[in-house]
Amino acid sequence: MASLFEAAGLEKAAPRPLADRLRPKTLDEVVGQDGVLGPAAPLRRMLQERRLASLILWGPPGCGKTTIARLLAGAVDLEFVSLSAVFSGVADLRKAFEEAKRRREMGRGTLLFVDEIHRFNRAQQDGFLPYVEEGVVVLVGATTENPSFELNAALLSRCQVLVLSRLDDAALERLIARAEADAGRPLPLDAGARQALKAMADGDGRYLLNLADELVRMPAEPVLDVAALSVVAQKRAPIYDKAQEGHYNLISALHKSMRGSDPDAALYWLARMLTGGEDPRYIARRVARFAAEDVGLADPQALPLALAAWEHFERIGSPEGELAIAEAVVYLAIAPKSNAVYKAFGEAMRAAKQTGSLMPPKHILNAPTKLMKDLGYSDGYAYDHSTEDGFSGQNYFPDGMAREQFYRPVERGFEREAQKRLAYWAKLRSERAGGSGA
Repeated sequence: MASLFEAAGLEKAAPRPLADRLRPKTLDEVVGQDGVLGPAAPLRRMLQERRLASLILWGPPGCGKTTIARLLAGAVDLEFVSLSAVFSGVADLRKAFEEAKRRREMGRGTLLFVDEIHRFNRAQQDGFLPYVEEGVVVLVGATTENPSFELNAALLSRCQVLVLSRLDDAALERLIARAEADAGRPLPLDAGARQALKAMADGDGRYLLNLADELVRMPAEPVLDVAALSVVAQKRAPIYDKAQEGHYNLISALHKSMRGSDPDAALYWLARMLTGGEDPRYIARRVARFAAEDVGLADPQALPLALAAWEHFERIGSPEGELAIAEAVVYLAIAPKSNAVYKAFGEAMRAAKQTGSLMPPKHILNAPTKLMKDLGYSDGYAYDHSTEDGFSGQNYFPDGMAREQFYRPVERGFEREAQKRLAYWAKLRSERAGGSGA
């Protein structure tokens, strides 16, 4: 039943934000989501068959999740019921399910849209299961967080996850054109400011339209340039949650850019993390890890330089200290790469677990007591420095364990020299095997 406010026609006359006025009326009007709504997309096939499975819409803010859910309900003739996990509790869910049951008895289905569904705890998420299984509701949940981490496996198994994209430049341009058509005139921006406006929105359509709503209220003259636009409009804060997926995505991008020897991409991801508010100490720690794991002995100076950059930041602080981290990032990106030590250590750890408590061979054990000497400790030990070439070739693995080769240096950087040394020692060891116990 309509309220007195609606019946009097006052709701239509009330001022509405531009983003609400321009909300798409059909799925064809939704911009930037061709991967989900395109002609060959699974969702389109569902709609052609007049059916709809329960869905999780995963995407950044302002990409159209709520709009798509509302239009899906209309496309398959379902009652649209909306809840927000931020403001709703168990009582609200129970009421929504009971109303859906009554609606179902009257022959009408319900699309229950739950915004920020990841904010419901595990027990609350479990509460959806029987109603989704029995078809009491078609659940459409919206989330900005990775469903793999935030939603129950049982709920995920009953829903199809659709990944929505941040709006690209072309999609944002279409929204600006719609805003200008609604206003009946162009936004008062020159070409540079128009591009800057889209950059400010950072893929968020709702944010873009909110900015446009302010700009259409301004006089047509003077036309704003980038500097003037920055005075009247605030840049959207980048999406970066230091405790969630964005954090791990960006550190992964930084790590892989350095591994891929791309200093420019590495600097970009470093800057993205810093502008997003990441703690530089966390980045410095990960850079030091990269030096040991991915550069290794291909460049023995990599790890000391990474640690020096970390210490430099601790002493100097932000923002000056961040330059040392940037220097380390560039150095590591252009350094020769080897994970030979990383792999060797992993193999050695596995061998240590498999061989248990094997003792070292007696000839390399010290014998500080008479009993230990009587038992043969240190017997036959060859002091390497006393040999002609400083290499005895003795066996240092436990008795009863075959010799292993864990470390396999690569033909890059300093490890090329290490490879030559190991090959030389292997030759000597083979020559002296008869009398050395190797």
